[in-house]
Order: sequence, then C-alpha cells, then structure tokens
Amino acid sequence: MATTRTLADKPTGPLSGIRILDLTSVVNGAYGTQILADQGADVIKVEDPGSGRGDGGDIMRWAGHLPEGAPRGMGPIFLTINRNKRSILINMKSEPGKKALARLIRSCDVLTTSVRYDGMTRLGLSYEDVAAIKPDIIYVHAAGYGSDGPYAGEPAYDDLIQSASGMADILPRTDGNPIPRILPTLVADKVSGLFFSQAVTAALLHKARTGEGQFVEVPMLECVTSFLLVEHLYDHTFQPPTGQWGYQRVINPNRKPFATKDGYIGLLPYTDKQWDQFFDAAGVGEAVKTDPRFADYATRAKHTVELYGMIETAAATKTTQEWLDILKPLSIPVVKTNTLDDLDHDPHLNAVGFFETYDHPQVGAYRQIKPPVKFSKSPSNIRRHPPMLGEHTDEILAEIGGEEG
Repeated sequence: MATTRTLADKPTGPLSGIRILDLTSVVNGAYGTQILADQGADVIKVEDPGSGRGDGGDIMRWAGHLPEGAPRGMGPIFLTINRNKRSILINMKSEPGKKALARLIRSCDVLTTSVRYDGMTRLGLSYEDVAAIKPDIIYVHAAGYGSDGPYAGEPAYDDLIQSASGMADILPRTDGNPIPRILPTLVADKVSGLFFSQAVTAALLHKARTGEGQFVEVPMLECVTSFLLVEHLYDHTFQPPTGQWGYQRVINPNRKPFATKDGYIGLLPYTDKQWDQFFDAAGVGEAVKTDPRFADYATRAKHTVELYGMIETAAATKTTQEWLDILKPLSIPVVKTNTLDDLDHDPHLNAVGFFETYDHPQVGAYRQIKPPVKFSKSPSNIRRHPPMLGEHTDEILAEIGGEEG
C-alpha cells in the first residue's frame, strides 16, 4: 500500500503570489490551469450552479465511477486536473453574481476562460468589459478556432479538433486503411492545455516588463495543427513541395514496439555505430553493413520500412531482459514496453515518486500524478485537494468583501 502523503502547507512554485480567475472546465483549460496552480498560482475556479449535469459545476465532476460512499461530483478525471484550486459557486447571470465576479476580477492578475467568446460577451465578460474593471488584466481565452477564421465561435471538442487538424489522417497514412481514425487519448485537449499554460506565463512576463495586460487567444485547431505539422509538414515545407506530407520514418507501419521472446521492447538505434552494434548483437551485422540500402543515414531514411522489418525479426530472437542487458551498456536507446497495468511497477516511475497517494476528507484515498517539471529553486507542489463544488465560496467572498446572494 502506498504511503499517504501530506499536503504542502504553502505554495513554493514560481507563480506564488499570482491569482487566476478560472472560468475553464472539462479538460483543455482545466489541465492548463492546474499546471499553473501546481506552479504556485492561487487558482479560483468559478463554477455555475446551472452550467453542468447533476448539481452543476464542471461537467467532468460527473464522469467515472466513484468509491462506495463517496460524494457525487468528484469523478476521477476531475480529481486528476483540478487539484490546487479553490472552487467558488456563482450564478454568473444574477446581479449579485455579477457583482461578486467584478470584485473577484479586481483581485486577480489573470482571467482564463474556455467559454465561447460570444457567451462571455453575453455575460458581460468580454475582454473590454473585464479590462474596464481591471485595465491591466491578462485575459486568456481557450477558443476552439481562431477569431479571424470562418469557424470562429463554433463548438470544439477533442474529437472535432483531431478530425479537423489532420490528426485523424495519420493512422491511415501508416497502415493503409483509408478510414480516418482519432487517437484514443485526449491529445487535442491536452496539447491545447499546454499551449494555454505557456501563454499565461508569457503574458505574465510581458506584464512584469511593461505593466500591460492583454487579450490572449489560444485556439485549439491552430495549436494542434501546429503541433502535428512539426514533423508531418515534411516535404511540403518547400514550395513547390519536394515530396509528400508525413515524416516517413514516423508513419512507417513497422514503427512500433517490437515483440521479443517474452514481451515487447521500444527500440531505436540512431547513429551508424548503434545500428551496426544492434545488428551485430542480432547476428546479422555483416549482412546489414554490406547492404547499400542501409549504408548511411540518408539511405536508411529511404528504406525505413525494410529496416524496421529487420529489427522486428531480430528482436524476436531474445527475451526482453536479454535485450536490455545487451543494449543498455552500448547506450543504444531501448526500453521495456509497459502496459497501463505495468506503470504501477515501473522502477523509474517508482524511484521518482511519480504516483502520490493522498487522503481526501470526503472522497478517501486517491492518487495524483506528481508535477513532472522540476524547479531547483521554486518547486511545484500539491497543497490543496481537488475541491468539492463551491467548497471555498464563503472563504473567497470573505476575502473580496460582500456576498454573492
């Protein structure tokens, strides 16, 4: 049984002292604001009594299976991306709610939102409205699509953005099955959340240098398409194109974990020396070294399908541990392929304390993923449990004066 950890008593991260008014929900914005909260920001999560299912609040409160006896509204994905935040329950359409929001805005450095901008405008919370209350506010909008394009204002979810960005075209280019497919992870939401958190810190740096707040738009389609095309713009980088879309080594159908006698390994020799050493260990070194298709990096790159097929054949000749024992001393990149079930027992993840167990006063024992980035002088920490719906309403209202009503 994992040791139950104690919450930190104060923020130690680089954003300590920054207050963020958080009107995001689901995964994209909420993931981004948790990163900022881990790094020390005081993130105040505004939840609306009529904005979700069940009893309101962030819709991710209601997904998943809770332990017997746990209160509703504390689903597993919500727990994973909402720690270190305080929850205030406000009816943003009521006059008392609007007054409370105005007081909150005056107390904050940043306002973040994933509500469609038209909706923010209807609530009287456009950038111009908010800047009239606090002129130096940093206002960061997690949009689906950039406001200059024809999709502006349309709803956007991970499935839609994977479909629109070209992400759903990658597997067809890899295996020849022409049916578009989306990856079974919320990659569009999470990538956008990373862009989102970086945009907030960059705007804070600008404000520290100039005193200026600003409006920042973080559109999912543009962020995810940019992320995808780092490698897959490929020969379409040139005008006219010199070849096709897609980095050929990466969309190689043989690029995959390779079966060993008793499991799978992730393996990628990279330099000429590493390729020679790997195939020597497999007993086919001379045949590969004399094959003109694999003479150097440029020619290997043109024949990656055949090359990876040879790796597949070679990998099956030894056990996973035998390959690890042979290749690690040679500094050839290799790793055991984990299933999700294996992550609990991975020696590296265990050594770095990747999973941490806490005891939530209402939910009971639950796991968190340790903040992965290490700051030597200003470490991130976990100091608040994911909040119950509206848990900090009275506390926050007392800080800003008045009551929501």
